[in-house]
This record gives sequence, C-alpha cells and structure tokens, in this order.
Amino acid sequence: MARRPLIQALNRALLSLGLLCSLTACQPEPSAAVGAKAAAPPPSLQGLRLSGEEAQSFARELEAIERGGLLSNDENERKLRELQLRTAPSSLERLQVLALRGAAAARSHDESLAQQMLVELQAWPEGPWSSLAQLAADVVRGEILVLKGQRREALKTLQALPAFSGSNAPKDLLIRCYQFQMHMRGDAGDFDGAVEAGHEALKLADQMGQSWRRALTLSMLSYAYAQAQQLDQALQFTEQALAEAAKDPDPALMYQIHNSLAIVLSERGQMELALKASQKTQAYARQTGSDKLLALALANYADLLLKRGSYSQAQQVAEEALPLALKAKDPTSEAVARYNIGFAKISQKRVDEGRREVMAAIATDERLGSVGDAALGWLELGEYLERAGDLPGAVKAYHQHRRWDDQALRAETRKAMLETQARYDDDKRAKEIDLLGRDNSLKAEQLRSRDLQIKLWAAMGGCVVLSSILLGLAYQRIRKTNHALARSNEALKHQSERDPLTGLANRRYFQAAIKRQPEDGEFSGTLFLIDIDHFKRINDNYGHAAGDSVLVEVAKRLRSALREVDLVVRWGGEEFLILVAATEAPRPVAARQAPRGGGETTWGGPAFVSHESADAKALAQRLLDQIASQPIVHGRETIRVTASIGFACLPIMPHGLVPSWERAIDLVDTAMYLAKAHGRNKAYGIESVDAKDEPQLQQLTAQMESSWREGQISLQTLQGPVLEPTV
Repeated sequence: MARRPLIQALNRALLSLGLLCSLTACQPEPSAAVGAKAAAPPPSLQGLRLSGEEAQSFARELEAIERGGLLSNDENERKLRELQLRTAPSSLERLQVLALRGAAAARSHDESLAQQMLVELQAWPEGPWSSLAQLAADVVRGEILVLKGQRREALKTLQALPAFSGSNAPKDLLIRCYQFQMHMRGDAGDFDGAVEAGHEALKLADQMGQSWRRALTLSMLSYAYAQAQQLDQALQFTEQALAEAAKDPDPALMYQIHNSLAIVLSERGQMELALKASQKTQAYARQTGSDKLLALALANYADLLLKRGSYSQAQQVAEEALPLALKAKDPTSEAVARYNIGFAKISQKRVDEGRREVMAAIATDERLGSVGDAALGWLELGEYLERAGDLPGAVKAYHQHRRWDDQALRAETRKAMLETQARYDDDKRAKEIDLLGRDNSLKAEQLRSRDLQIKLWAAMGGCVVLSSILLGLAYQRIRKTNHALARSNEALKHQSERDPLTGLANRRYFQAAIKRQPEDGEFSGTLFLIDIDHFKRINDNYGHAAGDSVLVEVAKRLRSALREVDLVVRWGGEEFLILVAATEAPRPVAARQAPRGGGETTWGGPAFVSHESADAKALAQRLLDQIASQPIVHGRETIRVTASIGFACLPIMPHGLVPSWERAIDLVDTAMYLAKAHGRNKAYGIESVDAKDEPQLQQLTAQMESSWREGQISLQTLQGPVLEPTV
C-alpha cells in the first residue's frame, strides 16, 4: 500500500520544486518562435534587472532550495516571498519565483496560493519571457490538477512541450517538464510513454553536466522502469544514480536514490537487501532534518516489514511515522502510516483496533479525493481480514472495494466518453464545413449559369441541361457524404459498446440492452458474475501484459461455454457478467435440507428446483472447469487461473420476486464475494430467498451468510477443479 503513493510524492517534491530555479545558470541564444505564441524561448539573460553579483546570489539561493527539495514548506515559502520582493515586475527572476511558489503551494495542499501564482503567470505581459511563462503556468496548472486527483487532465497540460524540443529554452526547465510528464504518464498506466519522457530528461541532464541533476533523473527513470516491471533495467539505472550522486552528494539526493533502490529490490523479491536500503533511507532522512521525509521513509520501511511478516515491528515503525506525518501536515504519509498500523494490528489478531486505523486512513483518502487509493485500501483490508479469519468483515470490505472501484471506473469511463464525444463533434463539424463548402460551390455554379442564360438566350436549353447535371452530381455527393457520416456514427456507437481488449460487450451495451426491454416484461433466466481469483497477484508477478493475456483468454473460454444468444459482458477490471435467458418457466418441488460441505450442496430454507436452476448449476460448473481447465501461456510463463462465481435464477423463488437489475446484480455480487471468502475457485448460486419485496431482499442480501445459516436463503455451492502444479 505504501510504496507507490510515497515514491510519487517524493519524486514530485524533488522534480518540480526547482522548476525554473536555476535558469540563471543557462545562457540560451536567440531562436525562432516556438509554440502557439510568436514569442520565442528567452533569447538571453542580459535583460535581467539584477546586477551580476546579485543575479549569481539569486541563482545560488534558488538552487539551494531546489537541491533541498523544499524540505520545510513553510520555511521555503517564507524564503521565496523574500526573494520575490527583490525581483522586478516582468523580470525572469520574478517568473522563476512565481513558478516555484505555485508548484510548492499545490504540493502543500494550499490551492488558494497555487491559483494566485497561476493567475500571475497566465497574465504575464508580452515580451521575451512570455512563452516561457506560459510553459511554467502549464506545470503549475498540472500540479493543481494532481492536487484535485485529476491526473488525466494534468497529463494534458504539457501538450506544448514538444514545440520546445531543440530550442534554446533553458534545459533545466525542460528537464522538469519531462520529469513531470514521466510521472503523470506512469500514473495513467502509459509505462512506455513514461520511460520515453524519462530518457528525454536524461539527455538534457547529460548536456547540463551537473552530477546531482543527472543522478536525480536516473533515480526517477529507475522507478519508471520498475512501474513497467522491467526490474533489471530499474536496478541498473539505480546503480548508475548512486555512482553519479557520489560525485556531488547531499542527504536529500541520497535519500531519493536509496528509496528507489529499496523499492526496486523489493519488487525483485530481494527483501533483506531492500530492508537495508530502506534503513539507509531513514538515516539520510534524519540528516536532512525533515519530518516529512522521515515520515515517508519510516512508512516505506513499515510496508517492507509487513511483507516480511514482522507485524509487531511494522506496527512500531508505522506508529513512529504517524506523528511525524501529522507534524509535517502531509496527509499522504499520514494515510499510509495508518494503513500499515491497521494491517499490522489485524495480523496480530487485534482485528477491531486494526480495522479502526484502516477506516481512518480510508477516510483521509476520501477527503483528498483519492478514489483509487481508497478502493485499494478496501481491497487490502478485505485480504487482511480474510487471513485473520473474519470472513463476514472481509466480504463487507470486498463489497466496499467493488463500489469504490466502480466509482473510479465510472469516472474514467465518463472522461473517455467525453473525449470520444469531443472527437466525434470535431469530425462532425469538419464534415459540416466540407458540406457548406460544397453548397457554396453549388451556389456559385448556379450564379454562373444564370449569367450565361442572360448572355446566351440561344443556348438556354443547353444551360438548363448543364445545371441539372451539376445539381444531380452535387446531390449524389451530398448523399454519399451523409451515408459516410451515418456509417461513422454507427461505428462510433459500436466502439463505445465494446471492450477494446476482449471484444466483449461492456457496461454501456448491457445498460442499453436493459433499457430496450419492455417495462411490463419479466426476465426469466440466470445472471452470473465472475471474478478472476488473485488477479492483482498475476499483474504483480508476471506484469500487466500477462494480465491482459489472461483477460483475453478467459473471455474466449467463457464465450466457448455459452450459446450465441447468451450475453457476455466485461463488467470491469477482472470481472465478467453473463446473462442467460431461460426457455421454460420454473416449477417448485418439495423443500430439502442438506449439510454444508464441498462439491455441490444445497442447505437452508425452502428450496426450489427448476429446469433453469439445474441448467444454471450445470453451466456454473462448466464455467469453473472451462476457466481452470488449462493454464494460460504468456511468453515463457505458464499461469494457472481460477475464478469465483456468484449466480441466481430470475424470478427468485419461492415468491417469484422480480427484482430490479441493480438489486439482482447486487445479489449475485454478494454470492460471488461469499465464494471468495470461502476459499475461491467456487461458485455460489441463489436457489431461493424468503423475500416478497425488494426491501426484504436487500436486508437478507446484506447479511447473506447469517441468512443462509438461518434458512432464509437457500444456496448451492460448486467446487472448481483441483489444480495440479505446473511443470
């Protein structure tokens, strides 16, 4: 839980704090205009309003702030305000200070001050520094968007950056821009793009010839490779960073590099070496005197101890980190410290105490708008509770994870749809402009034809024929254009209703299909919800490309087990939804009781068997067998895959209840999480629920396991195939 948010917080603190601070060390030459504005990157520094000695002193003070990484935000804000008082309006020095103050304010969660600096940069007057001021404003705007949790929008802020490539713009500014872009692309899952941006930053750092700047860039690039699961390259770049840092070391720089080294070694499974690197990270943090960096180092160390199983020591270290995070007013490290305290306590069987700590951490993520981190917190809470034997608590945590994950997915889907709609609108406007141009051409032809009529009465008949031909051609062109536009619209609609990875229908298609059903019609059939077991572990162990291969192959196996008329939907992440329509109405039989156990059993209250129930049970078993039948091959890797399934026949017996689709999905979702909590590689099916209306159904679903034991819900359980170890 700790590694990713903490290393990103540290990297952003070190990469953009000095976002223009050492421009005075550069002497760029005049160049052609760059970007949308005619103004070129700054032609020279001779226009500075400070004298030579004052300018050099100013540059040294800014570089000291940059190298220190703004270890004390309040203290450095005071220093930057004092520096700003020494600068003249519209000077390069003023621009440098505004850019630094804006980025630092955003990282300190002071949105008001960050917005103030952004406004001043955006209002920069025309002149030699105007294009540079707009680039600095783009970075401050990106920092503000990151503060709000809008990372996709933050990535778009540096779209003008390629226009400065090869120009005489200050290299340290371009390095910071590429480093910011590298981390935003990594956050968005574009690992190849992150590595590419990191190499651009490294080229510029090589040209500047500053060992500390090159070491810092190498360390950040190593983390980009670790994100892409290219761990050998990540370790290689970390070792290069250590060698480069030894030429010009300082505690903040050595802290950053050893923190990256600890993460890379942990990902490689070299836990003891990772712990030693993390201990060095703590030592360098103490040398800096920064409470924030020490809190980050301790929280990362606690995470490594949890992974090793040293729960008591992990709790002690995390409890040492928490007051430091509170003192530094750093909500990110505060949340991670609370997560690690909670997980350590749960692992020591102090479940209630640990749960309270984790809930406090999740509340902090919610307050910060970190939907993805909150969803991950619920997932890890479920895993720790499951290992501690609190199965009902684990099921509730998995439920919350799914809801938060759905919220994040809906947000991403909404953004993607808006982008798709924007592209569609642009295409539509382009076609309309083309049609308008053709219409104008047609009108011009008509005017020329009219003039020809006046001058050549004798050729009137020929002109009429010619005009008719022209009108016919124009009409045919318009018809072709309209047909092309209709095909484009249909293709866009098809793409928006299909999952691009697996080719299955997506949620949008499912929702549209549900809306098309008659309001007075009652669906009769079976609803399945399938979740691939330990999918996060597959991504962590084999990489995201292997995870994609698993999703594609599971989709094929599901499709092969079903009829053409059955609906298979990629519900989100590693979940699939199947809708199978019934062919006959169910018929009730006598109730029966059976003990709970493996294989296929039914126990609890009044049971009902129908053709649909028997078919659903057989299909669920077939799906379990089909998914786990053969290992999935990805490159040289052989991956064993199982799934957990929840399913229910509709209408719900014994009262023939027809719930809303939302309630039906919630029902099978709960059954699926019950299958996960009871060992995975299982299918749990709802045979009957003693509920006459939706409120009663909702109440019983919320407490499914206890309702099952009390006989109010009848379940059937199926066991997937026992997997043999791969050779």
